[in-house]
Formats: sequence, C-alpha cells, structure tokens
Amino acid sequence: MTLPDVPVGTRVVVRYRIEGGFTDALGYLRSRDETECTVETKRGLATIRLADIVLAKTVPPPPAPRSPREG
Repeated sequence: MTLPDVPVGTRVVVRYRIEGGFTDALGYLRSRDETECTVETKRGLATIRLADIVLAKTVPPPPAPRSPREG
C-alpha cells in the first residue's frame, strides 16, 4: 500500500528516514500533497516528505480507555 491510496482521516503508521536512521509516526493522516504528508500524532503534527517514507500502512483505531478498577 502506498500513502497516496490512503484517505485523509485514516489512522496510519508511517516509517520514514531521519538523520541517522528511521522513525515512526502513528496517528491520523491529516493532509497530503505531491511532496509531503502530515500525520497528527499524540505529540503533535508530523510533516513528512513522501520521498523519506519507507513504509506506510493503515492501523485499527486505538483501544477504548479502560474502566477504573473498584475495590
């Protein structure tokens, strides 16, 4: 799967090149154009050049929060 095939708003994980290696962005695809995409992660927006992406795939929604324990 390539990122251009993924609809904006879909939850994704994107592995991309950074200086010294690779890193991942997990979150919601918020925008995409011919040269870059933006993923909304827990830490904020990550703008990633499409040329730096080595893997991108959709992931399921996060699990629901757990109920507090009683007792």
